[in-house]
Amino acid sequence: MTISSAIRGALFALAAFAGLSTAHADEGTVSLVIYKGGWIIGGSGGHGVLNFHGRKYPLTTGGLDYGLVFGGSKTILRGRVRNINSPSDVAGVYGAAGAGLAVGAGARAIVLTNQKGAVLELSGQQVGLMANADLSGLAITLK
Repeated sequence: MTISSAIRGALFALAAFAGLSTAHADEGTVSLVIYKGGWIIGGSGGHGVLNFHGRKYPLTTGGLDYGLVFGGSKTILRGRVRNINSPSDVAGVYGAAGAGLAVGAGARAIVLTNQKGAVLELSGQQVGLMANADLSGLAITLK
């Protein structure tokens, strides 16, 4: 092997590695229906759908809230998920700290990130009687 072929091989390997490290993450759309209720400690559960590359993937949600939690609500959220390479990247635990009040119907918007780097940007409507100032976690799993 000559020096020029060794250099050529090294450059080829470097180019291949650079191509792998700059892989482009994709995005999809998500719709979720979440039911929430509690008194001091609250819980949530629901279902949804991920649309990714023309296919639909069913989702389930569940979570726990701790802090000032009172009441019950139903929230319908729609939006997009960014920074995913496969449907399984949406699955994970999303954490949030927040406060809110819903009496009757109200608007809701939230941005969440999981441990895999998936970013959910959601907005929608919340219906019910719910007052909260809490730490909450939302787990999303693929069915």
